[in-house]
Amino acid sequence: MLKKIQSKDLQLGMHLHELCGSWMEHPFWRSKFTLTDAADIQSILGSGITEVWIDTTKGGDLPGETEAESAASVAEVLTAVAVEPRVEPPKPASMSDELKRAAMICNTAKKAVVSMFREVRMGNAINAEAAGELVEEISSSVLRNPNALISLARLKTADDYTYMHSVAVCALMVALARQLGLEEQEVREAGMAGLLHDLGKAMMPMDVLNKPGKLTDDEFRVIKGHPVEGHRLLVEGKTASAIVLDVCLHHHEKVDGSGYPDKLKGDAISLFAKMGAVCDVYDAITSNRPYKAGWDPAESIRKMTEWSNGHFDERVFQAFIKSIGIYPTGSLVKLSSGRLAVVLEQSEKSLLAPRVKVFFSTRSLSHIVPELIDLSHPGTLEKIVSREDAAKWGIKNLDALWVS
Repeated sequence: MLKKIQSKDLQLGMHLHELCGSWMEHPFWRSKFTLTDAADIQSILGSGITEVWIDTTKGGDLPGETEAESAASVAEVLTAVAVEPRVEPPKPASMSDELKRAAMICNTAKKAVVSMFREVRMGNAINAEAAGELVEEISSSVLRNPNALISLARLKTADDYTYMHSVAVCALMVALARQLGLEEQEVREAGMAGLLHDLGKAMMPMDVLNKPGKLTDDEFRVIKGHPVEGHRLLVEGKTASAIVLDVCLHHHEKVDGSGYPDKLKGDAISLFAKMGAVCDVYDAITSNRPYKAGWDPAESIRKMTEWSNGHFDERVFQAFIKSIGIYPTGSLVKLSSGRLAVVLEQSEKSLLAPRVKVFFSTRSLSHIVPELIDLSHPGTLEKIVSREDAAKWGIKNLDALWVS
């Protein structure tokens, strides 16, 4: 039976069913588990969460409370929930507003994924459904403003890559699924698949996973085993959907049959695995890795376009470009005036005319007073003439220009 109790009354052996509050307020990546460590109770108390739901059929109960009193307590809570107003779908948010929210989500999501990977390394089974709140929060952020969290998640350090890559691919999968017109349940499945697609890397040797140089052939063979390992872990957990299992196992397949682990070709690869392949590659090449710096987002799109014939499904790849732009947020571009600008966010009118922040003159080779320009606005004379390399112009801290 489910019962709502005060956090201060928690005892070892009780089975947590739900922590009352946003997942961003509590220190766990999941909310359903049996309390076996006193440190977990202290973490809950320290988080400020004052009430929790326990399941007395799966764990301990409060001493002395009758079943009738328990039932009355449940009925009272359900009645209160029934009369509460329902939450309306999130309204579109400005880039600046959503960046603040996205920063908190990224910070909490990273801790959640670190915890998840740690549990896998300790031999604990993973309950895929337990990550649902995290996926919902990421999905809601992408719905409010698709540019914010996707772009912010790209700004990971090499040390954070393994964990934040999962968060970034989750967000990219959500945006791509919506661009493809999938149903919301499928959007959620795509997000869950993105979050868990690299779970197998938790079983990879850390010295190989974080190696700062090029992998040897033997090391690469080891790393190529992560989809099979991740699939095994999810199967053992018995809660992952067929879509999540498929993406975990097949996100490195290529439409020409040259991928791994099964060398699937063309239509033998599912839609969701094809989506996972595109999202995984984009985040990988735009991120700072232990062995190389990430590429500029627009340059990455150009490179992926070169590879697309044979690597990616054409329809999926085109939808992906529509979801993040030809010049994604953070791209450095030169305008027809000779000034440099960083892309802030996409325009609803044209993939070739995003909103940008002008900040540098190529004529005087100096920074100028920043100016915001919507290149899609009628009467705007400026247009993008090329992608640019920040190093070529001696520009540092480019990301600070669009984040702030």
